[in-house]
Amino acid sequence: MGKKPIIYVVSDSVGETAELVTKAAVSQFTNVDVILKRFPYVEEIENIEEVISLAKLDSGMIAYTLVKPDMSKYMREAAAREGLYACDIIGPLMAQVGELCGQTPLYEPGLVRKLDEDYFKKVEAIEFAVKYDDGRDPRGILKADIVLVGVSRTSKTPLSQYLAHKRYKVANVPIVPEVDPPEELFLVPKEKCFGLRITPDKLNQIRRERLISLGLNDKAIYANIERIKEEIEFFDTIVSKIGCPVIDVTNKAVEETANVIVNLKQNKLKNL
Repeated sequence: MGKKPIIYVVSDSVGETAELVTKAAVSQFTNVDVILKRFPYVEEIENIEEVISLAKLDSGMIAYTLVKPDMSKYMREAAAREGLYACDIIGPLMAQVGELCGQTPLYEPGLVRKLDEDYFKKVEAIEFAVKYDDGRDPRGILKADIVLVGVSRTSKTPLSQYLAHKRYKVANVPIVPEVDPPEELFLVPKEKCFGLRITPDKLNQIRRERLISLGLNDKAIYANIERIKEEIEFFDTIVSKIGCPVIDVTNKAVEETANVIVNLKQNKLKNL
């Protein structure tokens, strides 16, 4: 039985891209058992020389993603010097993208991984906002980066989703006079909580429009001005007890309120 062919997969980052592309190429050959040896975080000339020596010893080949031009050039020349085949996976494509866009690449290793991590953080935050929306599970209050507190129709849910797209894990809690707020609301650090306040007249208008859009009577207790004043009074009592910042959302778009919250959080972090 012959010796199994060996491909050295070399990268200046984790090496996932190089390995994935190499595996895709190998998969096109049936009954071929190829050994892949991954060499991640290759950042020095000495690392390249080591790979070259091993590949020569094994009569193997090299597949690499080295984004820094000097490292890529050294790999290409060193492999040629030793009679080895080295496939530059990312270099030619990166050069063509640069031509197409009229820009010079950043030449910074690991950017794909950073983008992936950022994407998954966003997905995680969005799922969190859905899971802990409208006070459905009080346990989320203690896990959240931001806790929104407000009466019905103060844009808690859209605001939660907007902030989730900025990678914040957000839980929101509805305030209703007949229901005691969850005890977790008074255990979470007050700087994580934000009360959303709105004028009674504006809330009355929003709720009436909501009832009409649902085909319901806009004279219902939900849109009654006295009832609304009672709810806001109860809200004021709760946020006062928490001691958290209160934002007037009466004439603010979701984006504006989100920016206020993010700025308040960032300023708090700077002052720590």
